[in-house]
Amino acid sequence: MSQQFKEVSPPYLNEAVVDAVPVGYKKTEVGIIPEDWDVEKIGNLVAITTGNKNTQDRVQGGLYPFFVRSEQVERINSFSFDGEAVLTAGDGVGTGKVFHYINGKFDFHQRVYLIHNFGKKLNGYYFFIFFSNRFYDRIMSMTAKSSVDSVRREMISEMLIAIPTEKEQTAIATVLSDIDALISEQEKLIAKKQAIKTATMQQLLTGRTRLPQFALREDGYPKGYKSSELGEIPEDWGVFAMNDVVDICSSGATPYRGNKDFYKGTNRWITSGELNYCTINDTIEKISDEAVLKTNLKIHPAGTFLMAITGLEAAGTRGACGIVGKPSTTNQSCMAIYPNNKLVTPYLYYWYIYNGENLAFKYCQGTKQLSYTAGLVRKIPIYLPTEIKEQTAIAAILSGMDEEIQALEQRLTKTRQIKQGMMQELLTGKTRLVKPL
Repeated sequence: MSQQFKEVSPPYLNEAVVDAVPVGYKKTEVGIIPEDWDVEKIGNLVAITTGNKNTQDRVQGGLYPFFVRSEQVERINSFSFDGEAVLTAGDGVGTGKVFHYINGKFDFHQRVYLIHNFGKKLNGYYFFIFFSNRFYDRIMSMTAKSSVDSVRREMISEMLIAIPTEKEQTAIATVLSDIDALISEQEKLIAKKQAIKTATMQQLLTGRTRLPQFALREDGYPKGYKSSELGEIPEDWGVFAMNDVVDICSSGATPYRGNKDFYKGTNRWITSGELNYCTINDTIEKISDEAVLKTNLKIHPAGTFLMAITGLEAAGTRGACGIVGKPSTTNQSCMAIYPNNKLVTPYLYYWYIYNGENLAFKYCQGTKQLSYTAGLVRKIPIYLPTEIKEQTAIAAILSGMDEEIQALEQRLTKTRQIKQGMMQELLTGKTRLVKPL
């Protein structure tokens, strides 16, 4: 195997029922598979158990992985198992969806199922791939629920698995393990690029690091710093209230839900949940021209900055913002900000990504729900380069980093799609890696 530890929550295979059985294949309870493959119950092939620890046993910075009932893997200073195993959540967050493959020392929660002792007939990594692509569909069909409360042992033990020859299992596991390794490396590279971007924002948006073309005075000496109400800032930067650098603050509205025709149009309508630190080119819902007119909505042009202004007590919403990619309206939870000639929108966007969460704690109001108003937004202090060219240059560097990260994310998405297509072929025997006997 190319990896000691692997975690996945993939899409799941849904084979269409095919009446015609090709030569060399047979119809079974798990679908049409090669004639030289077997079908067996998981419980007849492996050992299935649960852990004996709870989340109070975790240790910050412990030595060994501690698998709990979620996608998060914590650490602990003891281990109860040393070897190859597959784990899945028995209840709680991630039930039936979260799967782990590991070969080493670890411990696991009392409501996590451990599947191990694979033997010669079943390759552990092959089992991991097959199980993680079929198990969620199985428990959903058994419970007929949109969410599953818990997994019973028999749900695992009675599940049927297609079993290629030992040699073919190994070949399938090797190929899919290699592509998992590639996916893991791509994920690590994206995380590294994102960390570099965060560090760059910290330096450039605070003035701690100056771009070379703005770092020197006319006499050739480095520019210094000065004290301000927001701390030490570059000598040629200024501190403003948002009111000083913004012309318009405009929030939207929700067209009347009782009129279904309002939601049958082509006008993009952005909600705060779609403000995901990105450029928004399409929306979940669209509204009609009549809805725009009767709700008195403004259609914001491409390039408009948007920030979430309600529900800011939630970590996922607090500080959330975005840029309008194509002309759009918004609901009342989004505020569009139109800067004046002292501030460019791209700089405002990155400045708010860096500062937005802390600003929400300090300036928004509400007892149960934290919110901004236009008046509160206009009082927010901001320090920035007084020279528009420097604002533009800083934003351009950060935008370039975003473009690089986006390209890497697109490549990662493509790799995952390739893996999914490979699994469709390999786990059904439609593509054979080993010549049949």
